[in-house]
Amino acid sequence: MEHQNIHTQFNDRATTYKTRVEQVMVDFVCAKKLQGRLGDAVNYALATEGKRIRPLIVYATAELLDVPSAVADFPAAAIELVHLYSLVHDDLPAMDDDDLRRGVPTVHKQFDEATAVLVGDALLTFAFELLAESGVAPSLIVEWVRLLSRAAGANGMIAGQATDLKGETCVLALDELEQMHRQKSGALIETSLSMISSQVVTAATGTGNNEAHRLEGFGHHIGLAFQIRDDLLDVEGTTEQIGKPQGSDVASNKSTFVSLLGLEQARNRMQQELVAARRQLTCFGERAEGLNWIAEYIVSRSK
Repeated sequence: MEHQNIHTQFNDRATTYKTRVEQVMVDFVCAKKLQGRLGDAVNYALATEGKRIRPLIVYATAELLDVPSAVADFPAAAIELVHLYSLVHDDLPAMDDDDLRRGVPTVHKQFDEATAVLVGDALLTFAFELLAESGVAPSLIVEWVRLLSRAAGANGMIAGQATDLKGETCVLALDELEQMHRQKSGALIETSLSMISSQVVTAATGTGNNEAHRLEGFGHHIGLAFQIRDDLLDVEGTTEQIGKPQGSDVASNKSTFVSLLGLEQARNRMQQELVAARRQLTCFGERAEGLNWIAEYIVSRSK
């Protein structure tokens, strides 16, 4: 098995995995030899510090299902490229109009708005080019592309962002808010699991189907917990902690779990989603150490 030493704590392996996926992305983009202002801006977006939660989910799932890290590198990097594209576009004046991301100027502030649009476009298409050039079985590439395009497309992240914009002009109902976040942030988190689990589903015996279903349930719940934590941090965190102006959701008049439920009920809901997520992992035993670590990190993080 080509994973990191599984006798170490996942906290230690997470640091290595984070460095690993960042190197995969940088090497891939550097090989494309982008020039000029666009090249500088793409590299700026790649170099911005990130939590890399989605790639960590990919690698933790690969550990659980005994998929080599050398294979997991491709979905891990592709998903993070899609995530980075979404952040660059979300920050644009036409969307969330944010000047800071992870404590540094957003791409459109560091360069200009038109360049930021092109950077997002480049990162998105790089994700699918990376998968196409992965060298794995063609049937697996097709499945990876299907899963990632569905998560990032008009019924996934794009639909979620459209509802998010709607939420700046009217108060969303709680079920609308939940659906929005299952599409906007939850879709990529669930896909971080399914791009690995799709490799091990054994249709003939059904042995892999139950595991895939459990992992889907984990992603469903932890994706929502992730967003609730973001909403709490917007109210309780500092600008230095969260890397963007504190209270930006309130300033934009956005519907959030905090605005709809209040702080205490939002915290309670987050804990309920955490419990439900971890319950999905009980059948895996110690194999799920990495995913359990990520779940705890998601709800306890300060940025």
